[in-house]
Amino acid sequence: MYKVAVMGDRDSIYGFAALGLDIYPIEEPTEGAHCLRRLAEGEYAVIYITEALAGQLEEELDRWRSRPLPAIIPIPGVTGNTGVGMRMVKKSVEQAVGSDII
Repeated sequence: MYKVAVMGDRDSIYGFAALGLDIYPIEEPTEGAHCLRRLAEGEYAVIYITEALAGQLEEELDRWRSRPLPAIIPIPGVTGNTGVGMRMVKKSVEQAVGSDII
């Protein structure tokens, strides 16, 4: 059975534990890259990642973009929306369609 994880700074992800999701507080980008790799290669079908952390791990996220699982979904953190999520959606649409339609 697949699982759902949430990665990011502790303040942004702590509430997801109450919903039964596995949370992974990340302090350093290198720690985040290792954790993402471990989760993606494991039993996780959906990984939510804060936009702040996603912005620091764009190269690592690009490795997983073409694979069907896991779905890696950027979410705003406590600091608000940074625009990283929208850039990732735009990149995925360009890859799928072949041009910028957004």
